[in-house]
Amino acid sequence: MSEKTLPIEILGDIAVLRPRGRIPLERLIPRVTATIKAVRDRGIRKLLLVALELEGLQSPGIGTRFFLSRQWAIAAGGAVRMAIAVGADLIDPQKFGVLVARNFGATANVFATEAEALAWLQDGV
Repeated sequence: MSEKTLPIEILGDIAVLRPRGRIPLERLIPRVTATIKAVRDRGIRKLLLVALELEGLQSPGIGTRFFLSRQWAIAAGGAVRMAIAVGADLIDPQKFGVLVARNFGATANVFATEAEALAWLQDGV
């Protein structure tokens, strides 16, 4: 069964994904995964995931961080540079998810603001 993608907007050479509202993490992860694959298949090489307007998100445990980071890295296939903006309270101080993504071949980072995430994407090669 194929998961539905989430709507994206295109800002120059960047696909922007802005999930909003109350979406349980177990539903969000596969939808973001499918969207990353779709972005990659369209030849877009940069993705900004802005998760600042999601309601009810709680800081995921280490197992969930590993799972979502691995899934998203595999979906990116080493071809999509990803920046994620989430509330500061959701960011692991050691950026465990970023390390996992790198170990699975992705270039990714996480930020507490959309501006920081966008700047990182724009500064990248």
